[in-house]
Amino acid sequence: MLLCGYYGEHNLGDDALLQVLLSQLPAGVEPVVTAADRQAVEAAFPVATVDRRHLTAVLKALVGCEALVLGGGSLLQDSTSFLSLVYYGALITAARLRRLPVLLWGQGLGPLRRRRSRLLTRSLLAMATAISWRDPASAALARSWGIDGRLGSDPVWAVAPRAWTGSGGPIVLCWRPVAALEPEGWRPWLEAVAALARQAERPVLWLPFHGEQDCGLLERLGAAGLLPSDLRERSRALPAPDLEGAMATFAGAGLVLAMRLHGLILAAQSGSPCAALSYDPKVASAAEGIGCPCHDLALPPPPSIATEWRAVLDHPPPPQRLAALREGAAAHRLTLEPLRRLG
Repeated sequence: MLLCGYYGEHNLGDDALLQVLLSQLPAGVEPVVTAADRQAVEAAFPVATVDRRHLTAVLKALVGCEALVLGGGSLLQDSTSFLSLVYYGALITAARLRRLPVLLWGQGLGPLRRRRSRLLTRSLLAMATAISWRDPASAALARSWGIDGRLGSDPVWAVAPRAWTGSGGPIVLCWRPVAALEPEGWRPWLEAVAALARQAERPVLWLPFHGEQDCGLLERLGAAGLLPSDLRERSRALPAPDLEGAMATFAGAGLVLAMRLHGLILAAQSGSPCAALSYDPKVASAAEGIGCPCHDLALPPPPSIATEWRAVLDHPPPPQRLAALREGAAAHRLTLEPLRRLG
């Protein structure tokens, strides 16, 4: 069975998705995983891999498989490029030509900015054997096209939760580069973090959730003269962690300020107080489900932002909300039922 996703890109969110997907596969199924860094994926998981960046190699691997699973995230989108959508379209079409089941597991849908993207995606969804969506907006768009599917919460909510131990702990920034903030847009957000850290007398840890994109962000912002001096003194960049290391850091935090979608979810799964900074509607949607503060990075922060964050500091999210989200992640397992005959 071929598991196709954005794996091996040194993104802890994708690692978490793959961990959950593998745990939900029926017994006896042997997965082959598309991966950019094949060595890293094979070291972390007991799977065979194929280079995801070479479509010919992936199509060749599909020939030896009995099913295709598009696993987690928003794979059917054209914000990366239209060619990305063509890539997944080629795999789905090839699988259906061979009469293999095509399962879309824990998917988000879009953004689809081009008319041709919407037309192509609609035709691809009609080929799927079973679909589960990770958010209501994706499910609603598919339904408007006459495509049914199960609705669940993001599959990463199925990662085993942690006990929070972070009362009085540091402020953790799970931040990423955001083009819309370059260069001066960063300044008011950094000043707000500085004010919060100063008032609460907390250190600030910068956790790189994506091992390549996020590393060096603290140093770059400092070199650009955007960091207030007292924030610079309180700040420390962490090395890129693995999934367990990230959750351990979150579990010991007094507050996690997250831009990364799965950073936000894993912070909540670690029991940590959290707040979101949204560069994409998927982040705002997750924050709404958690019941934590969220601010749109397309707008400047309100003058009260440090006060709002101070109110959340050392106050974890409502446990009943988290329990409902964890329960919702179980819906995706049902999408994999057609694989049982393969085990």
